Amino acid sequence: MSRGIFFSEDDARTAIARLRREGYDADLGRELLAGEDDDEDHPWAVTTDAPDIVLELLVDDLDGWFDDEQPAPPRLPPLDLPTAPKRVKRPQ
Repeated sequence: MSRGIFFSEDDARTAIARLRREGYDADLGRELLAGEDDDEDHPWAVTTDAPDIVLELLVDDLDGWFDDEQPAPPRLPPLDLPTAPKRVKRPQ
């Protein structure tokens, strides 16, 4: 799913209408920003199944921004660490 962020509710609703008219699913929500106290200042988030390029062009046209959600990198297995300190000198 791709996300476009808009500061205007009208722009977000326009984006949804255009995406749906082109046959894509689109949903509207609020993007809650950390530290933002005023609920009215939260930007609007449009999530859609449209290809990224379609949403990027739409966001450019309506003065929003494209939220490129990159999946988290795969977790690596834990390192095999030694259980005792390494000896520098040979035992006598």
